[in-house]
Amino acid sequence: MDSNGDDVSRILGELETLKGTKTDIENRILLLETQLRELNSQNDTVLNGYSQSISAVDSCFAHGLSPDAIYRYSRHLLLPSFGVTGQSNLLKSSILVVGAGGLGSPALLYLAACGVGRLGIVDHDVVELNNMHRQVIHTEAYIGQPKAKSAAAACRSINSTIQISEHQEALCTSNALEILSQYDIVVDATDNAPSRYMINDCCVVLGKPLVSGAALGVEGQLTVYNYNGGPCYRCLFPTPPPTTACQRCADSGVLGVVPGIIGCLQALEAIKIASAVGEPLSGRMLLFDALSARIRIVKIRGRPSQCEACGENALSQQQFREFDYEKFTQSPLSTAPLKLNLIPEDSRISSKEYKEKVLNREAHVLVDVRPVHHFSIVSLPKSLNIPLSSLEARLPEISSALKQEEECNMNDFGVGASLYLVCRRGNDSQRAVQYLHKMGFGSARDIIGGLTSWAQDVDPNFPIY
Repeated sequence: MDSNGDDVSRILGELETLKGTKTDIENRILLLETQLRELNSQNDTVLNGYSQSISAVDSCFAHGLSPDAIYRYSRHLLLPSFGVTGQSNLLKSSILVVGAGGLGSPALLYLAACGVGRLGIVDHDVVELNNMHRQVIHTEAYIGQPKAKSAAAACRSINSTIQISEHQEALCTSNALEILSQYDIVVDATDNAPSRYMINDCCVVLGKPLVSGAALGVEGQLTVYNYNGGPCYRCLFPTPPPTTACQRCADSGVLGVVPGIIGCLQALEAIKIASAVGEPLSGRMLLFDALSARIRIVKIRGRPSQCEACGENALSQQQFREFDYEKFTQSPLSTAPLKLNLIPEDSRISSKEYKEKVLNREAHVLVDVRPVHHFSIVSLPKSLNIPLSSLEARLPEISSALKQEEECNMNDFGVGASLYLVCRRGNDSQRAVQYLHKMGFGSARDIIGGLTSWAQDVDPNFPIY
């Protein structure tokens, strides 16, 4: 019994101890829960204060630039003359570049890089190998694809934060008002007279500033039209220049870096207008001579009241839509090479027909009327180079060459010699035939399509340019 009593006492003691421990644990849990509630309350207070401080920082970004934008455009922001105001204005602006060629390539690249909010590209042409030396926005991978698509891809690869709009269509009076009205500033990067007049008139009708550039050969020019009451293109050129003076790069050539320089300057003028920084080139024209490394700025006349675009009797939208710019300038809007039809069919032969005459060893003289520097690029065998510009002075050479052929032919076959004219595309050769007919060379005939046709229809290995 005594032993059992001891055990009962021990057990009862342990039970009391456990009860006390349980009570301590419960009290401890209650205490920890209370402390946790207090800490959570303190954290909420801290977080609310932190959130308020973040909002306070955000409120300092009145210019609207995000942290990424601040870092991306930091070199702009560091300029006292540009700063956050200029960059903010730029990000809110929209600029349309008409033409993604030699001028448009650098203009688009720099406008995309500098942070224009919305950048539009108008071009209906495709990328070709002969674009590569000057149209630096395109790569060989895009040959055969639309220039607008290629240019947009390049701009997006430089700056994915801006909006790029592609207009893969030819700009004409039926769509120009709709397209140009979507943008604040227009950059004319085309290379033909009808487009220049059309874009100018559309900008005048819509009240848009126009940054106009041109490059040909080793020279370029730049100005800003229709800006803050300044003159427009028609103020300076009320009537189109003669078609002989309206050469294109495809006809006369261009040193690749020249449109690059002018295109960069076009981007600069557009940036100045969009950011409201600096003095745009309105009422003044920049003239650039690459070979002499000379740049001149000349003053151009102001708006005359009789200007047909921006004068007292300015064009209306309806008049613009009905205006025939090709007829006005006597030149096509199309970028395709000019194809003239000046002489009757019996005064012309195809390149395939001429090949047959060569194979049949017909006695003849082939006169190539291209300029000397064209002739040095490539020529047909046994052709005589007499440029169209010197044809009149060198008629005796043609007579002498025909006589020699006739003498050789009389010895072998007893017939006279024929006279054929060739040029690059079959236009100047027609002019030569017209003149030679008047001068008594009645047998003169031109080769249709010129050397381009020869390369396409006769010899695919013959170089074209």
